[in-house]
Amino acid sequence: MHNSTAVGFDLLMRPCRGIIVFLLMLAIMTAASSSALARLSDQEISNHLSQAEQLFRRAMELDRTDPDAAKAYYQEAILHYEAIVKNGGVRNGKLYYNVGNAYFRIGDTGRAILNYKRAALFMQNDRNLRQNLDYARNRRADRIELRQKEKVLKTLFFIHYDVPSRMKLIVFAIAFGALWVLAAARLLLKTGWLRIAIAVAAVVSAVFLASLVVDAASLARTPEGVITAEETIGRMGDADTYQPSFKEPLHSGSEFRLLEKRPGWWRIELENGDRTWIPDGAAELVF
Repeated sequence: MHNSTAVGFDLLMRPCRGIIVFLLMLAIMTAASSSALARLSDQEISNHLSQAEQLFRRAMELDRTDPDAAKAYYQEAILHYEAIVKNGGVRNGKLYYNVGNAYFRIGDTGRAILNYKRAALFMQNDRNLRQNLDYARNRRADRIELRQKEKVLKTLFFIHYDVPSRMKLIVFAIAFGALWVLAAARLLLKTGWLRIAIAVAAVVSAVFLASLVVDAASLARTPEGVITAEETIGRMGDADTYQPSFKEPLHSGSEFRLLEKRPGWWRIELENGDRTWIPDGAAELVF
């Protein structure tokens, strides 16, 4: 026998379910339309870009004669550039490069490095970008020395650490393509040099593929970040009551990998392998 109370309750809930589904769909559509309304049009993006470039040029003209006015122009240019990123949804190397340059000129080393690193994801082989990033790193207050173990690893596995991911992908694609071409040629030609060439192509493909896999896994597990606060105290735990991890605070521009998130706090690993907790508002992730 059916429970009449349960059947009655089910009949009562059917129209309610329909109302709930309708309200959920309405909420999703409202959120989507709000997002669409917030997104800048192509013309608005173009206007922001034009204004940012004009302000940046004007700031450069005033750099020597009126540094305070130049700084105000750079800050205004940054607002236009960041509006393109945040509200326009534009992500490209040149845009982040310009943001990094503007931040560097107002003395914000942390956000300059942050945006140079973002730009490097799109234009890894750009010489000017690499020079600017290295120069900004040399201006940091913190001098974080690599431990001997890290130095040895970076020397032995220089391909993994020093070659940009995009270049690794290009080399892998070329080597892997050559491997198949050479393998096909080996079916027709039985020369010894083909066997050697196939082995070389296979090794190069394997090395660069392994490095790409490690890069992808590392970025997914421990994303990169940069300290953007002028200074922040690294602590042994996720509260201000914990003892400092180091004698000196960490300063703007120090780079790290994010290991763990807790409310209000990030556990990070610095370039030399040291680990500490910092307030989450003291830093930003590259992506």
